[in-house]
Amino acid sequence: MADLVYPPVILAIKTFWKYLGLRFDFEGEANVPRTGGAILAINHIGYLDFALAGTAALPANRYVRFMAKKEIFDHKISGPLMRGMHHISVDRESGSSSFVAALRALRAGEIVGIFPEGTISRSFELAEMKTGAVRLAMGAHVPIIPTIVWGSQRIMTKKRKPDFKRNKFPITVAFGEPFIVTKGEDVDAAEAELKRRLSVLLSKVQAEYPDSHEGQWWAPVRLGGTAPTLEQVNLEFAAYLAEKQAKTAQDNKDAQDNEENK
Repeated sequence: MADLVYPPVILAIKTFWKYLGLRFDFEGEANVPRTGGAILAINHIGYLDFALAGTAALPANRYVRFMAKKEIFDHKISGPLMRGMHHISVDRESGSSSFVAALRALRAGEIVGIFPEGTISRSFELAEMKTGAVRLAMGAHVPIIPTIVWGSQRIMTKKRKPDFKRNKFPITVAFGEPFIVTKGEDVDAAEAELKRRLSVLLSKVQAEYPDSHEGQWWAPVRLGGTAPTLEQVNLEFAAYLAEKQAKTAQDNKDAQDNEENK
C-alpha cells in the first residue's frame, strides 16, 4: 500500500522527540522482522506509547499499523492522519470489523501494533489483558513480539498534566523474542504466556532503567513508587461503571416518565 502520510508524520514526531530531548534506549531491534506479518503486543502506560513503539521499529524499515479506538479516527484532525497511515479503527461496540481488518493487514505482510490491556494502566503494572492479539496471531499465522515501553508515562498519561518541557527523560522500548501460537492452541494458556513474557521483559527494563523509581508518582508501588495499585484502579473503575449504569437507568426512567406525561 502507498504510504504518503506516514513519512511526513514520522519526520514531525522525530522533531518533537528532539525538542523534548528524550534519551532513547531501543533494545531487541533484531526481533522485529524485516519482512512478513507480525504483531507487536505492547504494554500501555501513556498516550505516546504508539508513537514511541513505532519509532523504535523504524530501524527495521517497518511501519507499524496500530489498532486504536474509533474516537481517534472520528476526530477532525487525527482521523485523516490515522487513516492516511493505514492504522486500524476499533469500535468497542462491534469489534468484528476491526478484527477482520487487522487479519487482512497481517496476511498482507504488515506489522500490527496492539495494546492487549485495552487502555492505559494507571498502576503502570500489566493489567488484565484481552485475547485479541493471540486470536489474531492464530488466525494469520504470524509471530507475536512482546514489546515494552517504559518512561512514556512521565510525558503524558492518564489523570496527569502533560509535561512537554525539555526534560531529557530516558525512554526505553524493548522488543522481546517472537513466539508463535498455533491454531487450535488453548487461547487462555497462550494469553497467559504472552503476559508472562511481557512481565519478564517489563521487570528487566525497569531494573535497567537509569532513573530511580523510589518515591516517584510514575513508578508502581512494587518499585517503591506512589502510583495507585491495580486493586485501587479496579475499585475506582468498578465505582465509575456503577455510577454510569445508575445514570443510564435514571435517564431511561426520566425519558419514560416524560413519554407517559405527554
